[in-house]
Amino acid sequence: MPIMEEILYVFNIDPKQKMRVPSWSQAHSALSRKKLILQSDDTKLAKVLTTLDLTALGVGSTLGVGVYVLAGEVAKTTAGPAVIVSFLIAALASVLAGLCYAEFGARVPKAGSAYVYSYVCIGEFFAFIIGWNLILEYLIGSASCLKALFLYFDNLANNSMSHYFQQTMPMMGGQVGTYADIFSLVLSIIFAVALAFGAKESSLVNNVFTLVNICIVLLVIVSGIFKSDPNNWSRTAQEAMGVGLGGFAPYGIKGIIKGAAKCFYGFIGFDCIATAGEEAKTPQKSIPIGVVMSLLIVFLAYFGMSTVLTMMLPYYEQDTTAPLPHVYDQIGWTTVKYVVSIGACCGLFSSLLGAMFPLPRIIYAMAADGLLFQALARVHPKFQTPFTGTLLAGAVTGILACIFELSKLTEMMSIGTLLAYSMVAACVLVLRYAPDAKKSDADDTVTLRSLFKRADTSYPTRATSAIVSWIIIIFFALCFVLSGLMTGFEDSLYRGELWLIGSSVAIGAVLVLLLYLVAQQPTSDVKLGFTVPLVPWIPGVSIFINIYLMTNINQDTWLKYVYWMAIGLVIYFTYGIWHSKERSPPLTAYCATPKTNGDTTYYGATAPVFAEDRL
Repeated sequence: MPIMEEILYVFNIDPKQKMRVPSWSQAHSALSRKKLILQSDDTKLAKVLTTLDLTALGVGSTLGVGVYVLAGEVAKTTAGPAVIVSFLIAALASVLAGLCYAEFGARVPKAGSAYVYSYVCIGEFFAFIIGWNLILEYLIGSASCLKALFLYFDNLANNSMSHYFQQTMPMMGGQVGTYADIFSLVLSIIFAVALAFGAKESSLVNNVFTLVNICIVLLVIVSGIFKSDPNNWSRTAQEAMGVGLGGFAPYGIKGIIKGAAKCFYGFIGFDCIATAGEEAKTPQKSIPIGVVMSLLIVFLAYFGMSTVLTMMLPYYEQDTTAPLPHVYDQIGWTTVKYVVSIGACCGLFSSLLGAMFPLPRIIYAMAADGLLFQALARVHPKFQTPFTGTLLAGAVTGILACIFELSKLTEMMSIGTLLAYSMVAACVLVLRYAPDAKKSDADDTVTLRSLFKRADTSYPTRATSAIVSWIIIIFFALCFVLSGLMTGFEDSLYRGELWLIGSSVAIGAVLVLLLYLVAQQPTSDVKLGFTVPLVPWIPGVSIFINIYLMTNINQDTWLKYVYWMAIGLVIYFTYGIWHSKERSPPLTAYCATPKTNGDTTYYGATAPVFAEDRL
C-alpha cells in the first residue's frame, strides 16, 4: 500500500475529500486505542506453570548476581554494616511495586507483563514504550548475567579464558570490550535453544538451580553464625583507617539512602512472574502469591547474607567483586569457599534463566498485537513456545555480552524497569477508579465539591475517572520536581538549608493532598482475585520512590536510553501503528479503489470489512 494511502487510512481520512492535516482527536485516537482482553480468550502458549514454578522463577531471576556481589560492595563503599537497613528500605519499595504487579496479574493474566497492563489501561502508544523498555531491561539483564558467569569461570580458571580471547580476538576497547567474549555468545545460544524447547522443561531446570542457590544462601547464613563477631558493627574510624566514620552507619543517613538505591536494583526481576502469567495454570491465584513469596524469600536472603558478612569481616575489609569467597579465604574455610562457588554458579545460571525466560514473551506479546514484526509471534506447534522470538533474543543477548564490558551493560538496566514500575502503579489507580460500563453514567459533571467530598454516587463515572486521571498526571509531574530538587541539591538538603527544606515540604504536602483528593472519588466494585490495599496511598508512594531513583541515574545513561527509545519510535511509527490489531477498521479492510456492496460504493478508509478482506 502506498505510504500516503497508509497515512490517510490510519487517521480514517477519505482520499476523495480535500487533503487536510489530521486533527488532534484523530491522532489521539490512533495512539490511545486500547486492547480488549477477554477472560475467555484462548492462548497458543501451554498452561503448565504452577505457583511453585512462578515463585521459583521470581526467586531465580532476582537472587543471582546481587546476593553474591551487592552486599559486599554496598557495605564497603556506601552504607557499612547499615547495609541491612538499606536492604530493608529497598525491599519495602519493591513490595509496593510487587503489590501493584500482583493486582494487574490477577486482573489481566496474559503474556506481556506491564506492556499488556498499560495497553489495556492507558493506550497503545504508552504500551509500546513500556514494552520497549521491558525488552531493554531483560536484554541488559540477560547479557549482564552471561558476562558475570564468564568472569566467574575465568576467575576460577586463573584468567586463562580472557587471556586467550585477548590474544586471538582483540577489540578496540572504549565503548566496547577489549576482546570478543565467544564464551558468552555460545552460552546464550545454548540457553535460548533450551528455553525454546519448552516452558515446563526450562522451569524444571530453573527450579533445581534455584533450590541449590537457596541452600547455599542458608549454608552461608548458618556457617556465618559460628564466625560472627558483633564488635565488627562498632569499629571506630581509626580501625577503619579512614573508610567512613566508623560505627554501625559509618556513612550516615545519606549512605543508607544511597545504599537503598543500589540495593533496590538487587530486587529487579520479580516482574517476570507477571510476564509468564499466560502460561500459569491458575494465574489469578499464582501470580499474587508468586510475587509476594519471591520478594519475601529474596529479602530474607539479602538480609541474612549482609548480616553475617558484616559480622564475619569488618565492612572496610569486604571485597567488592566476590565478597563470599574472600570472606571464607580470610577465615581459612577453603572447602566452604568452593562449595559457595558452586552455589554462585547455580545462582547465576538461575538468574540468567529468569532474565531470558520473559524476554521472548514480551516480544511475542508485542508481535502478536502487530506492534512488532509478525514473524516474532510464531509459536512452535510442538513445543508451544515463541520459538523465533526466543532464538532471536538469545542471539542478540549473546552479541551484547560478547562485545561489551559488564560495566557498560549494567548502566542502562534500571531506567526501563523503574518507568515500568511507575506506569503499573499509575494503571492500578486509573483502573481502580474507572467507570463500570454496565452502570448508568448520568451524572457526568465535575464540580469543586466533587474534588473534596466523595461523590454522591457509589460508583465511578466518567467525570470522577477524569478527575483521577488529571490528578495522576499532576502527581507525576510534581514527583519529578521534588525528586529533582532532592537529587540536584542533595548536599544542600543534608546541610539543612531552609529554602530547600521548605520547598520540599511544600511540594510533599501538595502530593499528599493530591492523593487525598483521589481517595475521595468512588472506586470500582469489580471483584478481583487480589487487590492492592490502601489505594491510592501505596501506588502513590511507589510512584514517588521509583521516580526518585530514576533522577539518581547519571546523564550518560539517560543519553543511551534516548538512543534506544529513538530506535523504538522509528519501529512503531513505520510499522507498529499501521499493523496494530486494534486498528479499526483493520489494515486488510483498506481498499485503494472503490468497492461496491449492493447499491453502495465505498472508497478507501470508508470501506467496510468484506468477507474476502478478512485475515
